[in-house]
Amino acid sequence: MILVAIGANLAGPDGEKPLTTCRAAVSALAVMPGLRLDGVSRWYETEPVPRSDQPNYINGVARLERIPGVAISPESLLASLQSIEARFGRRRGELNAARTLDLDLIDMDGLVRDAPDPILPHPRAHSRAFVLLPLLDVAPDWVHPANGRTGPTLAGEVDQSGIRLLDP
Repeated sequence: MILVAIGANLAGPDGEKPLTTCRAAVSALAVMPGLRLDGVSRWYETEPVPRSDQPNYINGVARLERIPGVAISPESLLASLQSIEARFGRRRGELNAARTLDLDLIDMDGLVRDAPDPILPHPRAHSRAFVLLPLLDVAPDWVHPANGRTGPTLAGEVDQSGIRLLDP
C-alpha cells in the first residue's frame, strides 16, 4: 500500500480552486505507470500548520497499489509526484509556504528509511491531523511502520482543531 497526502491552498495555474486542483491531482495519480488508484479520502479544509496568515488548505489522501511485477523505487515515485506538482504550478522555496499543490509520500509498503530522500514513512505524518484523518478514510487499519502505533491511536493524540470535513 502506498499512501500519498494531497494538499493545496493557492489557486492553480489556470485559476482553479484548490479543491479542483486536488481532484485533478488524484486523476494524475490514477494514471501513473505501475500503480493503481485504490481509494481517495474525503476532503478536509484545514488551517495552515504552523498557523499563519495563509489561506486554509484542502487536504486528502490517495491510496495506491503497485501493479504486480512492476518495480517502482521510492526515488522514482518521489520524482513522479514532484513532476505532477510542477504541472500544477508548484514552486519550491520557503518551508511551509503556501502552494498550488503538495503531494507527500507518507508510506510505501511499510518501508522504513532515514536516507536518501524520500524519508519513509514521512517524518511528520504521525503528528499531523490533516494527514491522519484523511489517511484513516482510505487505510483505517494503518500502522505506522517505524513506531508500530495504529493510525487511530495517533489521530487521537493530535490536535484536530482547525480541521473541517467538507461536504461529501
